[in-house]
Amino acid sequence: MLTAGQILQLIRNGACRTRKELIEYTGLSRSTITDRVDRLIDAGYIHESGVGASGGGRPPSVLAVDAARRLLLVADLGATHARVALTDLAARPLAEESTEMRIELGPEAVLSWVRQAFERLLDRTGRPAGEVCGIGLDVPGSVDHTTGRMIRSFLMPGWDDYPVGGAIGETYDVPILVENDANAMALGEWWSSWRDTDSLILIKVSTGIGTGIVLDGQIYRGVEDAAGNIGHVRLREADDRVCTCGSRGCVASLASGHALAVDLGQESSRDVVRLVQAGDPEAIARTQEAGRTLGTVLATAVSLLNPGVLVLAGDMAETREHYLTGIREIVYRRSLPYTTRNLEIVPTSLGHQAGIVGMAVIVMEHVLSPASVDAALAARTDEAS
Repeated sequence: MLTAGQILQLIRNGACRTRKELIEYTGLSRSTITDRVDRLIDAGYIHESGVGASGGGRPPSVLAVDAARRLLLVADLGATHARVALTDLAARPLAEESTEMRIELGPEAVLSWVRQAFERLLDRTGRPAGEVCGIGLDVPGSVDHTTGRMIRSFLMPGWDDYPVGGAIGETYDVPILVENDANAMALGEWWSSWRDTDSLILIKVSTGIGTGIVLDGQIYRGVEDAAGNIGHVRLREADDRVCTCGSRGCVASLASGHALAVDLGQESSRDVVRLVQAGDPEAIARTQEAGRTLGTVLATAVSLLNPGVLVLAGDMAETREHYLTGIREIVYRRSLPYTTRNLEIVPTSLGHQAGIVGMAVIVMEHVLSPASVDAALAARTDEAS
């Protein structure tokens, strides 16, 4: 017999829109469906959003997820920035705030800002903290997403094994999920623009290089939660440049935004973007060459996974396609024609919001999962009794 949480999934995915359709689809009795639906309505998961077509008699009420009644708080943390957003249960941002902040300041300083920014978003929108049903944070490193602890990051000194979820949980008693930033961005892009695509690879090129992989609508993390470390593939072991991981000749030490900034005598990847956008010929030439360098490794990834979409995100996605041109040139040249026949290589459609949207989707899917919904409904019953 289907649970209320499973009934909710039928409403979410559009399989059933009315009580009558639920009865016909599941074979459950009218009283059972009425009980399940009423509990979901009382708990604020769904509402009656209108009436459907009538086959005679009273028109049936249409059931839909009540996306506005519950809220999510999400944070996107990069090497040099922090962004937070308050979203509804459809992953739509209601309020946002961002600042330039170096992740190397450490977890106490960065997460203190995040907690305060969350409070400001709630105050600004006039929404109570009690409406928040889930929180998500993405970070530029490998994460044990089951515990919310950092595993490792070459860009985040002082964060290893830090309980990121636990630090936020001191303020909010809700599920708190932590994810790698490129993974979150990949899911955000897939959710927003590419849900008809079976596989998507996102490459984030900013200070470093990270990769997110979505297969059949799910993030692929790997056995050790370390999938996507393409920036640390070694291309030239004899190269003088030392990568943040301590090795020489890594893709990140040759083609990241930081590597380009060093080559061009600039402070950051954003400075490189400004030079390219201003038409600086040396910056354009080096940016295209960096794209070709990364494309060498991406050609292997394309041959291995045969994705439908390859998305470029991060600062280098703002170089007016110069970086992307280098990637396209090598990927198409070095991959078999039939593996790239239907491949789209595109810049991010969400820009700086990719991580925010992706993290909201991750939390949304968790709090609306059958197991989470059934547990929450059981807790409400226990409290009432």
